Amino acid sequence: MGVTNKTPEFLKMNPLGKVPVLETPEGAVFESHAIARYVARLNDGNPLFGSSRIEQAHVEQWMDFAATEVDPGVAWYLYPRLGYIPYSQTTEETAIASLKRALGSLNTHLASKTFLVGHSVTLADIVLTCNLYHGFARILTKSFTSEFPHVERYFWTMVNQPNFKKVMGDVKQAESVPPVPKKVAAPKEPKAKDVKKEAPKEAPKPKVVEAPAEEEVPKPKPKNPLDLLPPSKMILDDWKRLYSNTKTNFREVAIKGFWDMYDPEGYSLWFCDYKYNDENTVSFVTMNKVGGFLQRMDLCRKYAFGKMLVVGSEPPFKLKGLWLFRGQEVPKFVMDEVYDMELYEWTKVDISDEAQRERVSAMIEDQEPFEGEALLDAKCFK
Repeated sequence: MGVTNKTPEFLKMNPLGKVPVLETPEGAVFESHAIARYVARLNDGNPLFGSSRIEQAHVEQWMDFAATEVDPGVAWYLYPRLGYIPYSQTTEETAIASLKRALGSLNTHLASKTFLVGHSVTLADIVLTCNLYHGFARILTKSFTSEFPHVERYFWTMVNQPNFKKVMGDVKQAESVPPVPKKVAAPKEPKAKDVKKEAPKEAPKPKVVEAPAEEEVPKPKPKNPLDLLPPSKMILDDWKRLYSNTKTNFREVAIKGFWDMYDPEGYSLWFCDYKYNDENTVSFVTMNKVGGFLQRMDLCRKYAFGKMLVVGSEPPFKLKGLWLFRGQEVPKFVMDEVYDMELYEWTKVDISDEAQRERVSAMIEDQEPFEGEALLDAKCFK
């Protein structure tokens, strides 16, 4: 460093003389994210970029978040204490505030997710984990990260993946914050370009309100198509109340009550089976999938009731569900808005088939064993 990276040959690869630089038969590539994207794209159809255009955009989004929000915060907190750049208490306080703001946002996103995008590791997870690594390993003690439990879970899940471990080895969290170097630099503070500061707010300008020629009548909010269906004899809230309040004799009270209330003209029942059960090798990851799915289904709470079962005592675990929907089809707005829906096979229940009726009852009841297997977990959407 400082010698071979200043040669004409090296400067042809990166005019700034910095590393990393990747040499390829087609030419050199510099900047770590560009190198990561290049390597990932060497394999056509690589799942590291997501399975759809929106997932690809989200992968890029979280890579940018890692580079602009997490990495600068860690760097401006850590590097002055390692003596790489002059230490300033004001700069450190700004860096910590910026980093906590970023980790808080990340913590919220990860509350119902195992991975940043989709249901498996993407390039976004690789980049963010690498950015978090120096923080966790060098300066972010347990007392700092405990404010962000979902970030903690995420980081330790990632670094314990076999392919991460091959590169990083066994990661241990910093037990203490490095001390401030004894030799304090000149009082002039470095300009923290990467640490974002909020711009001072300008005094609000007075609004000039022009009287409209005619008073506009607000347009009525369009009704949900399910609200336009003929009235049903089944009152969904009555069923949810019965389900919640039945503590004993569940089969005799709640299950019998369900079939007495059920209106096959106003509602329909659906089985769902996860298409990719072979991926469900870690119990808590599998249960997180269900939790995230149910959270995203909140938009149809007024029109639906659901049971989701995690089946099996050993991996891979199976995800199976039963859903009661208003109307005769799975609601279109749910199919459009909840991306998890396409991850399941949906089969309409034929209530004239006694075996299917019994399967419905067993799923509502959390019957165990279910279809000959243990129940790892059961969740209700109501």
